[in-house]
Amino acid sequence: QVQLQESGPGLVKPSQTLSLTCTVSGGSLTTNYYYWSWIRQAPGKGLEWMGAIGYSGVTYYNSSLESRTSISRDTSKNQFTLQLNSVTPEDTAMYYCARTQGPYSDSRRLDWGQGTQVTVSS
Repeated sequence: QVQLQESGPGLVKPSQTLSLTCTVSGGSLTTNYYYWSWIRQAPGKGLEWMGAIGYSGVTYYNSSLESRTSISRDTSKNQFTLQLNSVTPEDTAMYYCARTQGPYSDSRRLDWGQGTQVTVSS
């Protein structure tokens, strides 16, 4: 009964940093051998895996976003976070956190949050 829930501001100004938090219940971020991913979907586009943090704390990123992306965790709160720097309107999307079997774009997605809409606009 793993549940995930995203939280954070729904509106971010261009050039600022997008920051989201995923709160996990029913499962631990440190349990072998799971990964905790961020995935997004822009309007009219497919799902895009952004990156993940593994059970050991090691991070993995989509190469197209790595220069702007940082994922971290707080195991005491069972939360992990996404930071996306220097955002533009093209970063407008529905953002999801998910439990996955691996740290890759094609890894099986086991559980999803409900998603949170983020709009980048001035």
